[in-house]
Amino acid sequence: MAAAEPADTQLMLGVGLIGEDEGALPRRPAPQFSLRLRLRLGPGGLCSRGLRRHLRDHLSTVEKDTNGEVLWVWCYPSTTATLRNLLLRKCCLTDESKLLHPFVFGQYRRTWFYITTVEVPDSSVLIKVTHFSIVLTAKDFNPEKYAAFTRILCRMYLKHGSPVKMMESYIAVLTKGICQSEENGSFLSKDFDARKAYLAGSIKDIVSQFGMETVILHTALMLKKRIVVYHPKIEAVQEFTRTLPALVWHRQDWTILHSYVHLHAEELEALQMCPGYIAGFVDLEVSSRSDLYDVFVNLADSEITIAPLAKEAMTMGKLHKDIGQLIVQSAEDPEKSDSQVIQDISLKTREIFTNLEPFSEVSGDGEKLVLNFEALKQRRFPPATENFLYHLAAAEQMLKI
Repeated sequence: MAAAEPADTQLMLGVGLIGEDEGALPRRPAPQFSLRLRLRLGPGGLCSRGLRRHLRDHLSTVEKDTNGEVLWVWCYPSTTATLRNLLLRKCCLTDESKLLHPFVFGQYRRTWFYITTVEVPDSSVLIKVTHFSIVLTAKDFNPEKYAAFTRILCRMYLKHGSPVKMMESYIAVLTKGICQSEENGSFLSKDFDARKAYLAGSIKDIVSQFGMETVILHTALMLKKRIVVYHPKIEAVQEFTRTLPALVWHRQDWTILHSYVHLHAEELEALQMCPGYIAGFVDLEVSSRSDLYDVFVNLADSEITIAPLAKEAMTMGKLHKDIGQLIVQSAEDPEKSDSQVIQDISLKTREIFTNLEPFSEVSGDGEKLVLNFEALKQRRFPPATENFLYHLAAAEQMLKI
């Protein structure tokens, strides 16, 4: 029983203030809520067992008051000072431009964050608050799911002005996958399939903007290179970047996506620990940070640039021309949906891996396939094709060590 006390204390610190080790911000004490939380989450309680499975999940509220101050007013169950500061950067309430971004999302060290921000109407019980943000972190990528859920939580907060109802709904979704919405029936987690989130962007829009140059993005993703995308509007950055992993659908790996990154030391350190990534920025200064990218996409100007150090691996040849033509032809077909275009690209990708198979052999320990580079050279592919297949094998960890 004694071991459970620190966790219970940590949960209680999440109500109305931030943990003592993170700098307390007392705001609107809620003694009744504290009591109810203890009843539901006491040591050995049903929810306390279930919530241990959700170590990355947390819910917070950030408010901007009539004096223009931005305060982190409530947090459950707890968060770190590092993550709190990062989320405050992402929250548009701290943005000096004062632009309101209704919904933003991103990733930091394998934790996804989702932030919905609303303006407080005069009719709300939140008398001294002009805007607030609901901040939610989770282990999975699903913007549509969390946009819908945080909108429900926003309506609850506007109506009640207290975290009690939000807390009940949040715990219900964590433990049961369902909560009741006071206006619109029920919210069901199972209604938001991960594959639908993967397919929510438009490959056709990307091809419409970049044409044959889309093959540069495909090649960079195949080789697990670092792609940086810039646009001054975060909504444009997020829509574009979230779609790119679909170009390598065979991996279905959205952990490479970092759709909202600031030029902040801690964020860049975390980003550079990733072997390959897609990173979105709204600060044009990132264009001069060639240490961060192999491919730079200026979305505002429709320009794609390959960094000098990446040009050798990214050398284009007939194979890339064929892939580019296939991508463009498929995307320009008005009869084809985005998912059908993705399928066409995926089939072509599978064909590339099929071409690599004859030059692969089982490693000495018998655990995986490795590239027989001599066999590849004897095949006498065009230099650009041989170069690409070699770097593809490297990206797939198929080189002999």
